[in-house]
Amino acid sequence: MCGITGIFAFNELGRFNMINLSKATDALQQRGRDSRGLYNNHHVGLGHRRLSIIDLTSDGRQPMADETGRYQIVFNGEIYNYKSLKEELLLKGITFQSQTDTEVLLQLFILSGASCLQQLHGFFAFAIYDVHEDSLFLARDRMGIKPLLYYHDDDKLIFASEMKSLLAYGIEKKIDFDSLRQYLQLQYVPAPHTMIQGVKKLMPGQYLALKQKQTTLRYYYTIPYQKNFTNPEKLSYEQQQQKLAQLMEQSVERRLVADVPLGTFLSGGIDSSIVTGLASRKVKHLNSFSIGFKDEPFFDETKYANLVARHFKTDHTVFSLTNNDLYGYLHQVLAYIDEPFADSSALPVFILSKHTRMKATVALSGDGADELFAGYHKHAAAYKAIRGGVLAGLVKTLLPLWQVLPKSRNGLLSNKFRQLQRFGEGMRLSPADRYWRWAAIASEQDAAALLKNQDKYQDYHERKQVILQAISGKEDINDILYTDMQLVLPNDMLTKVDLMSMACGLEVRVPFLDHEVVNFAFSLPADSKINGAMKKRILQDTFRDMLPAKLYNRPKKGFEVPLLKWFRGDLKNMICNDLLADDFIQEQGIFSLEEVRKLKQKLFSHNPGDVHAQIWGLIVFQTWYKQYFLV
Repeated sequence: MCGITGIFAFNELGRFNMINLSKATDALQQRGRDSRGLYNNHHVGLGHRRLSIIDLTSDGRQPMADETGRYQIVFNGEIYNYKSLKEELLLKGITFQSQTDTEVLLQLFILSGASCLQQLHGFFAFAIYDVHEDSLFLARDRMGIKPLLYYHDDDKLIFASEMKSLLAYGIEKKIDFDSLRQYLQLQYVPAPHTMIQGVKKLMPGQYLALKQKQTTLRYYYTIPYQKNFTNPEKLSYEQQQQKLAQLMEQSVERRLVADVPLGTFLSGGIDSSIVTGLASRKVKHLNSFSIGFKDEPFFDETKYANLVARHFKTDHTVFSLTNNDLYGYLHQVLAYIDEPFADSSALPVFILSKHTRMKATVALSGDGADELFAGYHKHAAAYKAIRGGVLAGLVKTLLPLWQVLPKSRNGLLSNKFRQLQRFGEGMRLSPADRYWRWAAIASEQDAAALLKNQDKYQDYHERKQVILQAISGKEDINDILYTDMQLVLPNDMLTKVDLMSMACGLEVRVPFLDHEVVNFAFSLPADSKINGAMKKRILQDTFRDMLPAKLYNRPKKGFEVPLLKWFRGDLKNMICNDLLADDFIQEQGIFSLEEVRKLKQKLFSHNPGDVHAQIWGLIVFQTWYKQYFLV
């Protein structure tokens, strides 16, 4: 697991930016603390920061060249099936100088070109430069677990694992206002766009080939999903369970390859418990890690994590935190974010990663299961909305009541009022607009009102339509899950885990996102995943005999960072007199002063609702803006 960057200059003006290659590489130090490497060939430069996972010797250092020196690679990720691939290459007479998966990937590319991507099991972002052809090849893994950003103009193409590395080359910084409008709703920027004009994210399952100043973007993988399909394999529900169990066991086993200490994240939920249970069959005295919240008993689930740890006999560690502990890391997290990203659960992920890194270098997580198998409350709501009925109609009719009742995520009743209001609002919208509203923190209208210059949004609606294209005509839960896999998973969930874990030098692997598991999940009909009584139906039924019975039929509780408490206390001065101060908002010229004042007024009222989430989005943006624009 590493950080990569590089530049391909087309002319002397582009070559001038190569003086920043070393600086751009150092910007990725957190991603790879074990070694640093540079390659410079007149108009092409590559940089690498290494976190050693496989073959800890100096043979694994990058940039890595083949024995002829024709090809150079920088690689971020892991190829889980590299040993079997290596055996095939050895039979073809190819020799190796190291025990790394990097060299296997390089030799496979030399032999097969872009088609090598079809043979890989793993997660990755990499670049390969061919000296003879003077060409560059970039690729990102199928699900978008590892990030890769790039910037292309008349003078150069540059790429990097993180925005801070790209910005180190001195590119022009202009805000993409279409991205900002989406961010204010979603709290993240959907790929392929970023908050900086001209900077793009390589999409999951995509590669970029550069030759003679011309770039080609192609998908080598897309989720094999067809709308309104029927179960192609005609498997019974019992046969579906058997195949899922087999695929998950294989996936977990692949992800146990490492030459460093390894463990699992164990929240006590179904998903992480499945991963931990399967891993414990292969690893004796498996390490498992969880965090608890002393000051927030409503959200503390450590009793379930401890139950699972005892059940599977893992060496379990609980990091028990107070709100002061959370607050103590707040500014460190804000400082690391190099593109506005306001999912506040990034904070506990950072803390879990930081503590886990003290005992392990690799951790397996349960991420992806909710998006594949319909595990969120919004999926249950969508199921009810699609089927309609008296109860759904009643909730819609009573929307004016839900709108005036006090709402908050921090209490059982107030959270229920919040959910009923969102459901009622969604029932009045088209399927696509309902999905968008339920994916967002703020409504489309509220986000638009918050922005000062309405004429700057050129592509907003087109971008939105591309994201929602699967949700049209007759609605199906699988349409929603497919859209989640395109939008929420790579841009929110995986970004959060990658950003926060790599800030701590920890590699996180995600067995549910093995492409064979994903392909199978999207061959299943919706009723295998959700019905009126159960979310993640097939997942729960498949592993019912393996897991403790007490894990079933318990409420799903996503931890809520106590933002409201902080905003009214420790962070009040920063909000009122700094980041959202009237004079700064006016000087900045991005946000409507009147609308910002309304948000602050609501924040300190008796019924703040969800406004703290919108305030947090503004705080993250303003912190980022000051760090990268006012320097």
